[in-house]
Amino acid sequence: MEGVLVTGSASAELAGECARCLEPITDEIEVRFQELFVYDDQDYSSEEDDEVSMLEGDLLDLEPLLRDAVVLALPFQPLCEDDCPGLCPECGVRLKDDPDHTHEAPVDPRWAGLAALQDQHDQQDHD
Repeated sequence: MEGVLVTGSASAELAGECARCLEPITDEIEVRFQELFVYDDQDYSSEEDDEVSMLEGDLLDLEPLLRDAVVLALPFQPLCEDDCPGLCPECGVRLKDDPDHTHEAPVDPRWAGLAALQDQHDQQDHD
């Protein structure tokens, strides 16, 4: 008697990029929603509910309802695969393409002078 109860489902195609490796991904989601649209002649005080959906004559606007349902169903960090290794923090290579990718341990700049002395000492031993 208060209004029209709308229940339904919607599907949407998603396009974006993986949060770890930045590869393009596509997916499809389906959401369910339910909302009561109150007749505009009802005396509905704002104290009862701030987010009341109102009928506009005989029409109702589903866009905000659908948008909210889809946005809430989106993954917070979409991934191309659940175990995506991401990118190398040093050089940016995609670790899925090169799983054996490694770098030499970085030399602390405070020890760089000693490393140069060690290299000179190693060269003298080989001569």
